[in-house]
Amino acid sequence: MPCAVFLDRDDTIIHCRSVTEDGDLGDPSLVKLIDGVPEACAKLAKAGFKLIVISNQGGVARGAYTENDVNLVHDEVNRQLNGLIDHFYFCPFHPKGAVAAYRREHPSRKPHPGMLWAAHSDHRIDLKRSWMVGDALRDCQAGRAAACETVLISNEKPTGTDASFVDHVVPDITAAARIILKAQKAQGAPA
Repeated sequence: MPCAVFLDRDDTIIHCRSVTEDGDLGDPSLVKLIDGVPEACAKLAKAGFKLIVISNQGGVARGAYTENDVNLVHDEVNRQLNGLIDHFYFCPFHPKGAVAAYRREHPSRKPHPGMLWAAHSDHRIDLKRSWMVGDALRDCQAGRAAACETVLISNEKPTGTDASFVDHVVPDITAAARIILKAQKAQGAPA
């Protein structure tokens, strides 16, 4: 079974908060990769990991953009990454959404692990040998719920019960890739 590196999208692989005032990005012309992302993704893919993006896209529920807009953003991300992403999953639901059809909690919405389980089913991913990388605690919570090793991109270590979801804290995706590749080498098995 292959293993994967699951990547959050906004502010993990692409700039979002610094690009949009409300933190929602549904315009492909605004996609800008974070420094180091192309190189880190290339190294992980070369090492045999499937690269799978999992992203909450509550902007759909808020009416900021459509599911089609999300797909266009993903197409642009993958274009800029030369097709390195194997699959994109996103959850358009939000319990406080303005659009009635999307106004609810959903098992795919992080911190729930639904998108990781979908990837496991669709791609036969070995979740126990896979990694979840993101910039928010909910990313690590979803990864832990799916039995993945977790990496939080942050300059601050979580405390208390929040720390129980996080295996590694690093400042950027370059450092995350180093940890993942070092662990893979230590295990002595290809991805």
